[in-house]
Amino acid sequence: MSGGIGTRLRPLTCHLPKPMVPIFNKPVMEYGIDLLKKYGINDIAVTLCYLPEMIMDYFEDGSKFNANINYYIEDRPLGTGGSVKNADEILDSTVIVISGDAFTNIDLKKAYDFHIEKGSKATLILKREPIPLEYGVVITDDNGRITRFLEKPSWGEVFSDTINTGIYILEPEVLDYYEKGENFDFSKDLFPRLLKDGVPMYGYVTEEYWCDVGDLNTYIETHKDILSDESMHYLLGKQQRKDIWIGEGTILEKGAKIYSPIYIGKNSLIKEGAIIEPYTVIGNHCIIGEGTSIKRSIIWDNVNISKNCEIRKSVICNNVYISQRSRMFEGVVIGSYSKIAKDSTIKPKVKIWPYKTIDEKVTVKNNLIWGERATKKLFGDRNISGIFNESITPEIATGLGSAFATVINNKGTYIVSSDEYNLSKSTKNSIISGILSTGSQVIDIKNSTIPICRFGVKHFKADGGVHIRGDSSYEDMVYIEFIDKEGANIDKNKSRKIESCLTIEDFKRCNGSEIEDVVNIYNFSTIYLKEGKRQLKNIGVIKNQKPKIIISSSSKNISNLAERYLKNIGCQVKTAQYRKGFKIEDIKNIVLEEEGDLGLLYSQNGEKVELTDGFNIVQDEKYYLLSLLIGLKSGEIEDAVIPYNYPRATEKLIEEYKGHTIYSKSSISHVIQTMVKEKIDCQYILNFDNIWATGKIIDYLVGNNTTLNKIVGELPEYFYLKKEIPCRWDDKGNIIRRLTEDRKEGIELKEGIRFIDDKGWALIIPDEERPVFNLYIEGYDEEYAEELWIKYHEKIKNMMKG
Repeated sequence: MSGGIGTRLRPLTCHLPKPMVPIFNKPVMEYGIDLLKKYGINDIAVTLCYLPEMIMDYFEDGSKFNANINYYIEDRPLGTGGSVKNADEILDSTVIVISGDAFTNIDLKKAYDFHIEKGSKATLILKREPIPLEYGVVITDDNGRITRFLEKPSWGEVFSDTINTGIYILEPEVLDYYEKGENFDFSKDLFPRLLKDGVPMYGYVTEEYWCDVGDLNTYIETHKDILSDESMHYLLGKQQRKDIWIGEGTILEKGAKIYSPIYIGKNSLIKEGAIIEPYTVIGNHCIIGEGTSIKRSIIWDNVNISKNCEIRKSVICNNVYISQRSRMFEGVVIGSYSKIAKDSTIKPKVKIWPYKTIDEKVTVKNNLIWGERATKKLFGDRNISGIFNESITPEIATGLGSAFATVINNKGTYIVSSDEYNLSKSTKNSIISGILSTGSQVIDIKNSTIPICRFGVKHFKADGGVHIRGDSSYEDMVYIEFIDKEGANIDKNKSRKIESCLTIEDFKRCNGSEIEDVVNIYNFSTIYLKEGKRQLKNIGVIKNQKPKIIISSSSKNISNLAERYLKNIGCQVKTAQYRKGFKIEDIKNIVLEEEGDLGLLYSQNGEKVELTDGFNIVQDEKYYLLSLLIGLKSGEIEDAVIPYNYPRATEKLIEEYKGHTIYSKSSISHVIQTMVKEKIDCQYILNFDNIWATGKIIDYLVGNNTTLNKIVGELPEYFYLKKEIPCRWDDKGNIIRRLTEDRKEGIELKEGIRFIDDKGWALIIPDEERPVFNLYIEGYDEEYAEELWIKYHEKIKNMMKG
């Protein structure tokens, strides 16, 4: 069973399934494979869920381990029992179930003989545990027959010290209680049913070693236990001296001191004056600098620790660089690919998530858990996002509020708002507390949208704003958007300063007497809607014609605001109930059925809108082109901002109307910043304020006695594709470098790599937040666009294979 996420082992398991966590430089699951092989078990089924490809890539079909391995991947979590039942096709005889993430040297032959001797249908391997509170306790009679289960008992419920190790010997018929695909757990569901039905079920108490490797402390202790127990030294290979294992190619410089027991992997360098103390494990290809002292720590592969550092009972993951005179104390974990600058101190029990950079002379007192899904920085493409109460906790949100006000102006005024979700409101309140603690003023405009928050910042002439929203498709996700005094997203320079301020907790604080009252405004949306109406030129005509508009949104807040606004300017409005998977195509059908004039699907964040008249669908870059045409024809847009990754048909359109093209980077954040900087208000409204945008579009159509169909007919023809190619984080830089070396083709290096020929172009941009390459392609016809896609897709795939 190898589907474990390993939440309690994070950050070790941020990008690594729990069975792949190394013990003495070898995945813990490999020891399980070796154990099965030792007892002649060659046919192995591996059940997978979390990051399955990493396990499959390492073990492959099992041939290099002289085993036959088959994989069974869960599309959704099935529980411990359901995951085994998922391999139903091979469960035709007695089966041993073993955890892929536990370490043990149990004698499986003895356990199997016990199972047969007792006539057991289900035998649980048990182990005596002095403090069994974190385990399932199993109670047996004098004959070994199981009489009771207690799952993670309190001390008042501890009636035995024999715990369930998660290793079982089962006859296949016991799994017939459930169907394949059902979610069920062995301990909570199946075993209690067997007990109730009187099915023979026994507990075999092993005296051999077993460890769950469930948290960071047991992970370190497992290494210590193996180093201390001579009966398990066979696992470590040949000793150079008593209780000292040093891999091939490793160099110990003269003057380096090592004290047994220790284990050092292959091709590592221990420099002069370094001191490696007992119970330390060092991986392959590591460098330990002069004068550095390491005690009871686990160092993974490719770690470079500079001179005069102190490492005490810590875990340092792969590819970490630690600069000189840095100190890590007991319980510290440094995630993979992190960089610790010189003279830094990491306080006890602090966990640094992967891809972090700690600046010089910084003392880190709290966990840095940003980037759980391999993002390299706190701020993503445009905002901060994370799981509520996991990566976005009340403490972190409060710190963000303090850092934001500290960096911008600690005596400033800030607009704060959220959407209708309670988790957004909770996060908002924490951020408000942080801002207030600096002595700043907060204006809380309550349930709002990002465009309303931007409008509020300018309306109140505030120093900045924060908007918090949830996600209808992922109930625990929180997004936090920081806005500057012009109403645009804060730039990268301010983002970095906020992240640095949060990291070192260098907040500006005020006295209690300087705390300002929060100004609560409950109807600010009315002011916003009134201003949106004021900008329209043809209200009278709209009220006379009463266009029939069908609207929907995944946000009730947006739907209500849009309905109020459209009715106020004279439209007939019908709100279609949003349901999961609802798309603009569904609105299109309703427009036809209801004989409506226009259908509108508003995005949840209040920025984007998709249009339909029952025949045409206008969305994404086609909407961008349509909004541009409306702005150019109305005279409200002369110069226009175009994202670098958009079709060049937009450039031709602007030239046709004697305008000037201003290219921005592809990120939404940079597009908005450029529009605000260039004061192109109409283009900002049409593309990033969906409620005001629909008012402007209806105003233009009615005022010019035209239809959406006619405007769409005026759009230039283009052939444009957007694609993604998955990759590993580690491959991004290497592939981009190799692509730029290909000078046979026309290349433009403004953002990503743009390959240009006389028939089209292909733009390749590594994604900021995910392990993918984004491909944008435009061809002179559809066939050539597809040809370019195939060409560059194959090119990148071949590079990844190389």
